[in-house]
Amino acid sequence: MTLLEDCDFPPRGAAVDLAVSGGPDSLGLLLLALERGLEVTVHHVDHHLRSASGDDASFVREVAQRLALPYRLHDVQVAPTGNVEALARAQRRRVLPAHTLTGHTMDDVAETVLLNMLRGAGLEGLSPMVHDATKPLRHLRRAELHHYVAASGLVARHDETNDSPAFRRNRVRHELLPVMNDVAGRDVVPLLARQARVLFEDRAWLDDLAAADVGVELAAVDCRELVTWPPARLTRWLRVRLSTTTPEGETYAPSADEIARSLDVVRGTVVACELSGGRRLSRRDQRLTLV
Repeated sequence: MTLLEDCDFPPRGAAVDLAVSGGPDSLGLLLLALERGLEVTVHHVDHHLRSASGDDASFVREVAQRLALPYRLHDVQVAPTGNVEALARAQRRRVLPAHTLTGHTMDDVAETVLLNMLRGAGLEGLSPMVHDATKPLRHLRRAELHHYVAASGLVARHDETNDSPAFRRNRVRHELLPVMNDVAGRDVVPLLARQARVLFEDRAWLDDLAAADVGVELAAVDCRELVTWPPARLTRWLRVRLSTTTPEGETYAPSADEIARSLDVVRGTVVACELSGGRRLSRRDQRLTLV
């Protein structure tokens, strides 16, 4: 059995765009896509956040040339302040073609589940990347992918920021997961990935049930009707209606505390509440208003 059998690539001959950083995960993505017989265009994003970023770009260009593949370099500038990871992610989304494939593995799925759990995410955050066509390697383990790349003779680039405890994902990867493995007496990554798949199925079913609510605006429903809705339906509706989008283009649902305060407004316990971003949810004549 080969790694390719566990990948979810498009059919042989399909044209695909790949995000290739030069690290072992993205090189594995590239090699497997070629083994699949896809028509590959290599994309590299240089964020200029590391002194070696120019060397990474040169390395990826040389690999693409050696394999006779089209190569596209995307130069972006990311200010090294604030949420650097979110800013860099937003810039990548801006410059890369839609549906660009990335080298995320099962280990990335597990790490993302834990990261989202730590910030109190709901079903969406606990079921990431499931059935995501841009993540064709999500059923592969990181270690086996790295062995595959090493066996090819390619020497991947090493991003030293992946070792830094300054980033929460690295602490989850290098500290939290080993402790969880020790406590469980087994490798918990497949368990977390399976949990994500199960929760995704529940989430998809709930999304189908709530599909008619998605387009319903806040002021369109009488609060006397809203209080008769099942709590899960009302909460899901409020999460959609009260979500915010950051300047980096990332959408965030309201926190559990914000939902609790909003429910008090719906039920008439209070007439208004404050929400993130300087917003205020109020109730008048049984209708909700967000300003």
